[in-house]
Amino acid sequence: MRLATWATWTVAFSFSLAHAANLGKPAPTGSDKGQAQTHIEQNDWPAAVARLEKYVKENPNDADGFNLLGYSLRQLKRYPEAIQHYNEALRLDPQHRGAHEYLGQAYVQLKELDKARELLASIDKICGVKCEQYLALKKAIDKAEKP
Repeated sequence: MRLATWATWTVAFSFSLAHAANLGKPAPTGSDKGQAQTHIEQNDWPAAVARLEKYVKENPNDADGFNLLGYSLRQLKRYPEAIQHYNEALRLDPQHRGAHEYLGQAYVQLKELDKARELLASIDKICGVKCEQYLALKKAIDKAEKP
């Protein structure tokens, strides 16, 4: 019985980590992206940034890589760099829901709510008001608007 509970918790925890950083497809173990994902799961943002900077130089067309780099930089409060990398992810994949959400989250943290609302509208057009990225950004905006 304990094994089943542990397995359920492990799956739920892994899912929440994957959503937290929109990790997307698992990267091969040992690759820079795979090691960066491990660092993200451990909240080791400087190590994740170092791996992802190398990764995006070698994989300049990977929107997920740029999104993860932006996410890691945002966790370090390096907002201008994070925004630059989210924008690169969106240049490569204009429909990238994770990059839209995370760019919006950055603007919420910077108290630029008009820009965050624009990204919320973009997410609505991409996947509707019930997709997880829309709901997460809407929640962050609503929280930031409370007195």
